[in-house]
Amino acid sequence: MKKTVLYIGRFQPFHLGHLDAIKQILEKENPDTILIAIGSAEDAYEENNPFTAGERFLMIWSALEEAGIPRDKYFITSIRDINNFTLWTKHVKSFLPPFNTVYTGSKIVKDLFEKYEKDIKICDLEQRLNISATIVRTKIKNNEKIDELVLPTVLQILEKINAEQRIKNSIC
Repeated sequence: MKKTVLYIGRFQPFHLGHLDAIKQILEKENPDTILIAIGSAEDAYEENNPFTAGERFLMIWSALEEAGIPRDKYFITSIRDINNFTLWTKHVKSFLPPFNTVYTGSKIVKDLFEKYEKDIKICDLEQRLNISATIVRTKIKNNEKIDELVLPTVLQILEKINAEQRIKNSIC
């Protein structure tokens, strides 16, 4: 049976911490496939969710290409929220091929899988880099350099979509 692992997050935007998480999963699990699920796919142009699912997909794919992660090791998809914690894990599973392990940085995701999916292993990642998407968005908003937080391809995408203006316009 193939070893398939889920890594789920919002990736608003995809940064070096996310890349490090994927590298940790590859080192620890050596999975056949990492399912990279872009959560809250419907959210965009908001303060905490400024980027579209398509933009986040492009950031992830470009970063993994730049980092030399083989294409056959990952599958990227997006999943909308249903705003129902009781049904959420079943909703996620309905959009993905079978997986037996979940990695996430979200306490809510971890708690929901522990509560509703007893047959799935939930694993923590070591936070080896002090980076969060909130820090990246704040730096973008303040027109500060982020080249030490994201890969060059992600930086190019953020510049192309005018992320600074998008984030400033998203704040109420």
